[in-house]
Amino acid sequence: MLLQVLGTAAGGGVPQWNCACPGCAGARVHPRRRRRHASLAVRSGGPGTRWHIVNAGPDITDQIESVPALLPGPGSRESPVAGVILTDAELDHTLGIARLRETEGFVVRATAPVRDALLERLRLGDVLGPYTAIEWRELSEKPEALSTAGPVGWWRQGGRLQGPGATEGCERGPGALSAPGSTEGCERTGTLEALSAAGADGGRRQGERPGALSTPGPGERRDPDDRLNALSTPGSIEVSVSAIPVSAKRPRYAAGPGPDDPTWSVALRLYEPATGASAVYAPAVATWSDALDAAVRSADVVILDGTFWDDDEPVRSGISTRTATAMGHLPIVGPHGTSHRLAALPGRCLYTHLNNTNPLNDPAAAQHARLAERGLEVAAERMVIEL
Repeated sequence: MLLQVLGTAAGGGVPQWNCACPGCAGARVHPRRRRRHASLAVRSGGPGTRWHIVNAGPDITDQIESVPALLPGPGSRESPVAGVILTDAELDHTLGIARLRETEGFVVRATAPVRDALLERLRLGDVLGPYTAIEWRELSEKPEALSTAGPVGWWRQGGRLQGPGATEGCERGPGALSAPGSTEGCERTGTLEALSAAGADGGRRQGERPGALSTPGPGERRDPDDRLNALSTPGSIEVSVSAIPVSAKRPRYAAGPGPDDPTWSVALRLYEPATGASAVYAPAVATWSDALDAAVRSADVVILDGTFWDDDEPVRSGISTRTATAMGHLPIVGPHGTSHRLAALPGRCLYTHLNNTNPLNDPAAAQHARLAERGLEVAAERMVIEL
C-alpha cells in the first residue's frame, strides 16, 4: 500500500483568502507554509494500478498536478485516478468532485447520508450529469476492495460500448447515474471491480519500518511504482476500505429534521491483506469510539484530525463562539485531547486537517517539540508513506 498526502489544511486552506491571522499571514510571507485542503491518495498493486483520492477539495486538480504519479498518460485522456472516497459531506471535502467532470466517468464512495446530501441538497448528480457519469458506491463498516485494475472507463466507439465489463444495448444518455453494482445500459460510466484477491507474497521487507517516509532525491522524478514493482505483479495486491463512524454532525447546508446518523462523518480503515498493513485516515473526529480505538491500535499508520491545538482555540482566536469539541473536532491537547492516545500507539502517528489558527502551521512553533516528545508529527504536503 502506498499513501500520498495531497493536502493537510482544514476549511479554507492556509492561507485562507479572507483571513489575516498569524498562520495565514505567515503563509503569505513564507510560501512553503501554504497548505492545501486535507486530502490523501491511496494506491495498491504494481504497474497498471490506479489511485483513489480521499476527499476532493476545491483545489483537487492543483493537488493532482503537483504529484507526477497522478498525472495523465500515456494516452491523451488516460488518468490513473479511479475515483473518490469521502469521509463526510463538508464542502471543503466535496467541492472538488465537480472539478473532475472532464473524465468519462469515475466512482464516488460515500456513506448513505453523505451521498444523499450531495445528490438531494447540492443536486450534484443533476449538475454533473451532462458532463460525466458517476457511479455512487456505498461506503460502510464492511470492508470493500478497491480495484487494482488498470485504466478503466466505458466509452462508445463505432456504435458499440467498449471497455472492461461493457454492456451492450446502452440507451441512457450521457452522465447517467449508476447505482452500485448496476449493469443497466448507459452511454458513459466508470465501473471499477476488484480484479484480484490477496495472497501474493507482498510482505514487508525485513527490517523495514512501517510507514516509512519516501522522498525523491534532488532532480529525481521518482514514480512510487519502483517499490511496488519489486513486491508485486499487476493485480497481486489489493486494499480494502471500510468506514468507522466518528460523528453525527451534518454540514450546514444539510441541516434539518430527521434522526441523527453516526455515519455523517467517518474515519477510513485501509487494509492490505497480502501484507497485513493497515492505515487509519480520520480528518474530522468528534468522538473517540471503541471502534476507532481498536482500529488505530492495530494500524501501522494513523493520520488524524489536528484541526485545533486546544479546545479554546476557536474562541480565543475569534473565529467562533464554540469550542473545538463543540465544532466537531477533538483537540490535540487538553482533557479531551488526542495526543495522549496517539502517543500510546505502536504505529506512526501524524496530524492533518490543520485550521489556519493552529500554531502548528508555523514550523518554528514550540508545539512541534511537544509533539515530538510524544513521538508524534504533522503530516507534510506531498509526503509519501509506504506500507
